[in-house]
Amino acid sequence: MAKFELKLPKMGESVAEATITSWLKEVGDTIEADEAVLEIATDKVDSEVPSEVDGVLIEKFFDVDDIVQVGQTIAVIEIAGSDSGSNEAPKAEPAKVEAKDAPAVAEVAKTVVAAKETAAPIVNSGERFYSPLVKNMAKQEGISQAELDSISGTGKEGRVTKNDMLTYIENKGSQPQIAAAKSEEAPKAAPIKAVESKPTPTPVMASGDDEIIEMTRMGKLIAHHMVESVQTSAHVQSFIEADVTKIWNWRKKVKDEFFKREGENLTFTPIFMEAIAKALRDFPMMNISLQGDTIVKKKHINLGMAAALGNGNLIVPVIKDADQLNLVGMTKKVNDLATRARDNNLKPDDIQGGTYTVTNVGTFGSIMGTPIINQPQVGILALGAIRKVPAVVETPEGDFIGIRYRMFLSHSYDHRVVNGALGGQFVKAVKDYLEAWDSNREI
Repeated sequence: MAKFELKLPKMGESVAEATITSWLKEVGDTIEADEAVLEIATDKVDSEVPSEVDGVLIEKFFDVDDIVQVGQTIAVIEIAGSDSGSNEAPKAEPAKVEAKDAPAVAEVAKTVVAAKETAAPIVNSGERFYSPLVKNMAKQEGISQAELDSISGTGKEGRVTKNDMLTYIENKGSQPQIAAAKSEEAPKAAPIKAVESKPTPTPVMASGDDEIIEMTRMGKLIAHHMVESVQTSAHVQSFIEADVTKIWNWRKKVKDEFFKREGENLTFTPIFMEAIAKALRDFPMMNISLQGDTIVKKKHINLGMAAALGNGNLIVPVIKDADQLNLVGMTKKVNDLATRARDNNLKPDDIQGGTYTVTNVGTFGSIMGTPIINQPQVGILALGAIRKVPAVVETPEGDFIGIRYRMFLSHSYDHRVVNGALGGQFVKAVKDYLEAWDSNREI
């Protein structure tokens, strides 16, 4: 029968791997096309991986909590529907083999059994992490868990790399000499690992009254993503205050009629998103990504919209081609993504392809913030709370003090590719679009 390799699908520009959270099918189970086979999770979203064919699951390459790279084969499905003639052929052939070459067949069977025992499933040992590539190499070469644990890793934090595996496999025949070399080199290798250069975290002492809370899987992934972003990008911030009195009064005037007509709540978020999309169109070098020494200028303006979840975690659904939407379309898109984010119903496509991100820190009363860039983007804008404050109002008749609705816009950008002039001009353009709002606008 034909076999189909089930691979981890692409789930976003910045998503390179996923963690298997559960298998919905076991070896021997019948699977229909589009039926979910397993559940996966990234730092962006939880999702299911469906089968593209009808058949039977005959092999799984990973266990729960294993990390899988995008494009890597997860399982093998035997495709149903092959003709019966192909099933009968193998039955006649083994009979000839058993009569003629029985000793050879028995020897091969013993070899297969021994190989299976040697290539037992490889797991992470204590603090030591093995990548899926290393695990697969160990499985293919019949390297046991004990052997793998004994290999000295040259990767980050002592991880075993592909080159370490190739070196070990090449020299496997002369194991005694390798062991001796390792024992001699061990004292020299210790200083090379710049352990002293990294300050050791101060141990946290917990008393009997303290509660120990294990971080969630998504929380750990988000934490790693945030630290990685700070270590990657040279974060710089620019702040500017915008007068949104016209927007406040206009929305108050039209929101009830809008709800009756469209069945949607008109919040401030789609209004702000419209202004930001226009500013990105004016300053396309804010709509870029950095890959090594190469700048990728994005053709589409896809706005990420950070949304807080009920469990305290964060997710960033994406509004595709935001500059092409009118205010009604933007409102419907914002409300749809926000609702599905809260209900944990987002699909992988909903969180991929973002080119610039917006976060509304004002939802929780903050007037400004210093948000962390969502890699591989180069900018993120925080919207502060709208406050009623006394302010100087300039008129043809002179200046006077009035009560105005104002908010801060906090712009974080990557100083490796965005200088202060561009970062400041962009956020100033957003402010100008907001303050120039047409009080008589119809939607």
